[in-house]
Amino acid sequence: MNYNKLPADPTALILGIVSLVLGFLGCCCYGIFAFIPVILSIIGLVMANKSLKEYYQNQEAFSIQSKNNVDIAKILNIISIIINAIIFLFVIVVFAIYGTLVGKEIFKEYEKRNSFDDIEYQSDTIEEELDTIYEYEEEKNYIIDTTQIK
Repeated sequence: MNYNKLPADPTALILGIVSLVLGFLGCCCYGIFAFIPVILSIIGLVMANKSLKEYYQNQEAFSIQSKNNVDIAKILNIISIIINAIIFLFVIVVFAIYGTLVGKEIFKEYEKRNSFDDIEYQSDTIEEELDTIYEYEEEKNYIIDTTQIK
């Protein structure tokens, strides 16, 4: 009976545990960095699968405990991939919905600002017209005033 470890025995297990912990901690941060645990889980799953293939090719060379650890690592990495992928997709959907809502509000503000600019332009032209009317009335009053003095 050999007590050799499989190549991914500690590494795949550590990657599975770390990716699960990061995934649950990422939920507290709204899952913004959920892609990092997904990548770690995929790496751990690939390592575990390679080690299991190696074990099944030469079972006498490795211990059963090492094979059990790699099996557990494979299960942890699969669970982590599923959970973190769901979180990551949820974050993408939330950002897409939030982005469209914010985009609509920005567009509404843009339209409102443009309508205010039109009103300001109209009020500027009205003020210019009123100024010219007042100037004309002042000239008219001046003419009337001069005729009354004579």
